[in-house]
Amino acid sequence: MAIEDNPVSRIKYGEELRARREAAGLTQEGLSERAVMSRTHIAHIEAGRRRPSLDDARRLDKVLGTDGFFERFLPTLDGRVVAEHFAEVLEFEQQATLIRQYAPKLVPGFLQTEAYAREVLGSGYPPKSDEERDRLLGTRLERARILQDFDKPVVWTMLDEAVLRRPIGGPLVMCEQLRHLLELGESRRIRFHVLPYEAGPHALLEGHVSLLWFSDLPPIAYVEGLKTGRVWELPSVVRQCQEVYDHALGDALSHHRSLALLRSVAEDYEHEAQ
Repeated sequence: MAIEDNPVSRIKYGEELRARREAAGLTQEGLSERAVMSRTHIAHIEAGRRRPSLDDARRLDKVLGTDGFFERFLPTLDGRVVAEHFAEVLEFEQQATLIRQYAPKLVPGFLQTEAYAREVLGSGYPPKSDEERDRLLGTRLERARILQDFDKPVVWTMLDEAVLRRPIGGPLVMCEQLRHLLELGESRRIRFHVLPYEAGPHALLEGHVSLLWFSDLPPIAYVEGLKTGRVWELPSVVRQCQEVYDHALGDALSHHRSLALLRSVAEDYEHEAQ
């Protein structure tokens, strides 16, 4: 039986992990080697700063011989419905002080309007029931709460021009979505950069990436593909992802020119809808 994910439950989970690790005569480094997890990640779990994944829990149970304890009492995400590979990064979004992201095909989740998100969530395969789609929609819209404070987290969003041109839900939905992004950009809440078609091949052609920084934790990188996603904590990999992002940013339009393009495309959708 799982327990609700919150700071108290994570701290208790971490204390239990520390006690059982020490009872087994293992250091964090020793446990990390046997469980194939980074020592830093184990330290964060023991301190209650990070929620372990299901795979983490299973590895810990196997190495420590705890007969499924860490899997059974894995803190759950408060009933929020997300893809398994995205569960960990959803929590990191709430803690981040700085987020830089690149979206190659779709508007990032916490920037989506309700109408746009409903179309995206209803278009997957296999088809979802209306009930399942609406549960996913609720979780996606909840993510936008991280934008309620004006300056935390700081968000930079790089969009491929394809994101603007792909008519998700038709011209009215797209017009509303792009005007929402414009409002965020013009209010200085988010800095936007569009990678135009004319840039040709660029460093981020391989797909989506999010870079997250924290006040009291090392930065991480999250990369995503079809039905897959991975959080990277290894400093060398995170640094490489940051360098790739910066390289692609050099090919993108300035914030001012990006807003002008968003406005122009939104007007095109508006005229098409009339």
